[in-house]
Amino acid sequence: MKSPISRRGFLANAALAGAGLLILDNSKSARSYQANERLDVALIGVGGRGRWFVGTMPKLGTNVVAMCDVNERKASLSFDEIPQAKKYFDYRRMLEEMDRQIDAVVIAVPDHSHAVASATAMKMGKHVFCEKPLTRTVSEARALRELAVKCKVATQMGNQGTGSEAFRRAVEIIQAGVIGDVREVHAWNTGGGPGDRPIPTDEHDLPDYLRWDLWLGPAKFRPYNSRWLSGWHGWRDFGTGNLGNWASHTMNLPFKALRLDTLWNRQSDSLVKLKPEVSGIHKHSLPRWEIIRYDFRARGDMPPVTVNWYNGPGQAPGPRDMIEQMLRRRLDWGDAGEKKWADHAGCLLIGAKGMIHSTGHNMSFSLLPEDKFKDFEGPPRLLPRTRGHEREWLDACKGGPPAMSDFDYAGRLAEFVLAGNVATLVGETIEFDPVAMKIGNNVEADQALTHAYRQGWSL
Repeated sequence: MKSPISRRGFLANAALAGAGLLILDNSKSARSYQANERLDVALIGVGGRGRWFVGTMPKLGTNVVAMCDVNERKASLSFDEIPQAKKYFDYRRMLEEMDRQIDAVVIAVPDHSHAVASATAMKMGKHVFCEKPLTRTVSEARALRELAVKCKVATQMGNQGTGSEAFRRAVEIIQAGVIGDVREVHAWNTGGGPGDRPIPTDEHDLPDYLRWDLWLGPAKFRPYNSRWLSGWHGWRDFGTGNLGNWASHTMNLPFKALRLDTLWNRQSDSLVKLKPEVSGIHKHSLPRWEIIRYDFRARGDMPPVTVNWYNGPGQAPGPRDMIEQMLRRRLDWGDAGEKKWADHAGCLLIGAKGMIHSTGHNMSFSLLPEDKFKDFEGPPRLLPRTRGHEREWLDACKGGPPAMSDFDYAGRLAEFVLAGNVATLVGETIEFDPVAMKIGNNVEADQALTHAYRQGWSL
């Protein structure tokens, strides 16, 4: 996928290199940009979540020069909206043919293709924005984190609440000690998973608008069956369930504010224990409900903390009553309050002096009890503010500061949440070493941190 270069250009570059003057490679993405210069962006995945970026990226002052999707029917509306952009089904071909015309890439495809698409783009010198979850497996998150540093590109994961004023203010409040030492966190999502379901074995007629082989990408080949696509989030081969889809948002606040990410830097005493309870152990699909207890060691002056994750808590034993007692109100799960599912996801951090309740995307929060913090003004604002999550990435592409959810941070967050899927796979307590990226007490769980790739789709 290397760009062609003429013999004259090669000799000129060789001369400059010999003189110690060659600082940029042949890729367009390696050059610097003026603050008001428009970036040329390619979109990978425009039929589902990618529809958001079809409308958003032009509004943010970028040129969308190429679009790619494997489902022509779902992508047709997006293809029509930006007629000047070149259209592709295979992003590998798109990147190869348009290498010199692309500065940055936005990826919004199913989870199992996130890592390979991101890695391919970064190796070609492209800046990358990848929707959450960053990857499907723990080892992929580690690989992207390391690759982003090596390739020196600007990155951002699409957990958009990170760019909100509420998220950054809540982090400042917690780290300033306003609610005291936090030793207990509760995060939830009412969605649950599919539970056990039969593996599709019969072959369906392949619709002419779908490139099935390209949709599978790095995953093991299997004959086309529409049931693979129906609810792909719940198949372990393709999706990550609500740990990837929602915890990337909801558990971002405790991960950042409690400095849990710093355990990935320590050389010792960084072990994280995960104890799962599940509705059932299924090798191919995710459980109908899950409770996972993450036990973290102390970080500097922050004490040990337990982070509890509840997925499908309406079916699981106990979480709802406990959370409602701490909040001192009913949760709106369609049957209380305004009955609009306002509390379908959330996070509650319990401190020695008070609590913070954050909504699912971390875009709003409240200090509790309310009467104690009625006239609260809070600590100084120390974190940088942003004009928006996508804008923060675009600014980084042009030489600005790294985005807050760049792959260095988002890779750690992804490892944190995705280790939970490993725990529910084996149904036993696992001990995850975030520095070595190893699970020392369970061979099956350790092997599940990574997986094999089809030929032509490796990292």
